[in-house]
Amino acid sequence: MASPSSLWLLAVALLPASCAATALGHLDPPAPLPLVIWHGMGDSCCNPLSMGAIKKMVEKKIPGIYVLSLEIGKTLMEDVENSFFLNVNSQVTTVCQILAKDPKLQQGYNAMGFSQGGQFLRAVAQRCPSPPMINLITFGGQHQGESSHICDLIRKTLNAGAYTKAVQE
Repeated sequence: MASPSSLWLLAVALLPASCAATALGHLDPPAPLPLVIWHGMGDSCCNPLSMGAIKKMVEKKIPGIYVLSLEIGKTLMEDVENSFFLNVNSQVTTVCQILAKDPKLQQGYNAMGFSQGGQFLRAVAQRCPSPPMINLITFGGQHQGESSHICDLIRKTLNAGAYTKAVQE
């Protein structure tokens, strides 16, 4: 059994620790995890009516967040063209290099992909472990399939014409 003097000594020893814990409770919360955004086919990183607006909305809702909206190319037009024509493996490699060089992402980041941007960010998560992707959110991508009357009509049209003589030649 502990003597009263040893209990008093223990209380005195623990008092600064409990005060320090209280003081730590008043610290500012850590900075939000950065966000990487990848647009879909036919869009660009910074179109003020699409990805540019989403970037601004996130920055407004989460003060202090670093948002990187990916641009694959040197201009907005090149970014749009690359979304159609640049090999996906080349795009993923380029993005891995961009992310690895960005000092603000080195402790990890969240990612948000739209349409094919979500699919391509999935490839980034699988191929590029550094910096680490913490969470991936996709919108309108293929992760849960695509379905609508328009998709059905397009698929039926493509299936009907895929093996015609004109297409095969």
